[in-house]
Amino acid sequence: ESPAAVQRIIDLKGRPVGMGMPLLLAETSELGAVAGEISDVVWSLTQRFWPGSLTLVVRRSHIVPDLVTGGRDTVAVRVPAHPVPRELARGLGRPITGTSANLSGQPPAATAQELHGWLGAHVDMVMEGGASPGQTESTILDVSGASPLLIRRGAVAEDAIREYLAEMDKDLAVA
Repeated sequence: ESPAAVQRIIDLKGRPVGMGMPLLLAETSELGAVAGEISDVVWSLTQRFWPGSLTLVVRRSHIVPDLVTGGRDTVAVRVPAHPVPRELARGLGRPITGTSANLSGQPPAATAQELHGWLGAHVDMVMEGGASPGQTESTILDVSGASPLLIRRGAVAEDAIREYLAEMDKDLAVA
């Protein structure tokens, strides 16, 4: 709900505007606020892999601004396993933008101290939430169309997703 804050993150990271930003939710039940249509497959995936490192690309609802989606009709969403972003979203009463703690194209910071060294002079605050649980990016699965499409391999194994989808008689395509 703060376009200026989202723009500041985009500028700070050097992130292309058309790339969009993922939204982090406190709870799976909040998906309906940011997603236009939610299929049974999507709900099932959230029950199996959230909280966790699976980012789902879904059709966006009308409340999600173009700046967050990069002008697309879809939005990337996730309920992270780490308690800090979930509590921030819960405390604010709405999703937060969630992107890796780095400059665009660089590896993410593993600690608050490392992040402060990179961006400290350009941000208002760096929160200490403990060491990052892993350096592997989230897996991105586009579920906005008829068939699930693996966009990026990451922390959730492709085989685990493929096997889970097979239980629902769904195939996984790979971009």
